[in-house]
Amino acid sequence: MTESPFTWHAGGCHCGGVRFEVALPRQVEAQTCNCSMCGKTGFVHLIVPESRFRVVKGMERLAEYTFNTRVAKHLFCAECGVKGFYRPRSNPDGWSVNARCLDSTDSLDLKITAFDGKNWEANAASLAHFSREHA
Repeated sequence: MTESPFTWHAGGCHCGGVRFEVALPRQVEAQTCNCSMCGKTGFVHLIVPESRFRVVKGMERLAEYTFNTRVAKHLFCAECGVKGFYRPRSNPDGWSVNARCLDSTDSLDLKITAFDGKNWEANAASLAHFSREHA
């Protein structure tokens, strides 16, 4: 049996009403973004395929916000307002998890790079590979 290169990490919103898990490799690339949404919320993107993300509590507490093209589904806890994850426009087949909402990042080698979301149309293709399945 082959050991998985991914470990499940727990996270959630501020009030604890929404909890999720995401499977990540030890070395993981994340992005900060300067778009109108991320610049205001401080979201640090860990984009993963659908199979490596699960909501374990509070799905009924999630509210949705969309804007512009309405492709991205911004989800946040209706109680405390924290956005721990959402369905990104760049990877509509995956999830973007906010690294700041993980319970701990101590076991991760987290490399954070800047993404120019103010010029999203010109740069979005550079994110498309994150929701593909890799071993």
